[in-house]
Amino acid sequence: MITTRRSFLRSAAVAGAAVAFAPSAFAEGLGSTELFSSAALFRRAAMELSRVGASIPQRDIVGIADFSRTSDQPRFHLLDMEGGTVSSFLVAHGRGSDPEHSGWVHNFSNGIGSLASCQGAFRTSGYYVGAHGRSMRLIGMDPSNNNAEARAIVVHGAWYVSRDMARDRGKIGRSEGCFAVSEADLVQVLQRLGPNRLLISAKL
Repeated sequence: MITTRRSFLRSAAVAGAAVAFAPSAFAEGLGSTELFSSAALFRRAAMELSRVGASIPQRDIVGIADFSRTSDQPRFHLLDMEGGTVSSFLVAHGRGSDPEHSGWVHNFSNGIGSLASCQGAFRTSGYYVGAHGRSMRLIGMDPSNNNAEARAIVVHGAWYVSRDMARDRGKIGRSEGCFAVSEADLVQVLQRLGPNRLLISAKL
């Protein structure tokens, strides 16, 4: 699903440059009352790029996992900050964030062994081949996700994420805290997001 928002880019960049974020921005739930829209996504991306500064060298594409939406909806967004388009995909959340498998994220956790999704800004890192095939490592940049490497929170493909499952069951499967996307979408997600870019996990 692709949405074009070319006219928004300039104002989003200006807004991002003007906002100073506190380290506790995610804990305070900034933007939680905003309705989903590509304008809101670009605004959040610009603000977070401003907050993290030079620690993110590649700034053309920003990923946002919006866990305010249910798992049957495409809520993993890749924002083209130059071209003004948004590509959206299914993504699983952690079992520890949804123990009853309702399809909703009820809580975040940075705890080792929590099996939950965590919130915050991540820097995408290198590719590797592991238990789930080709995957991408993530480095947590906030106190709310700084155990990401120790917990092996990564982007990978999974059989339990698919459009058919979302349609038939009204939800997809759960990960152990990783950003698990459809195996059909994995190549595109890894290629476009790539290393040294920003990935945001939050409830928008």
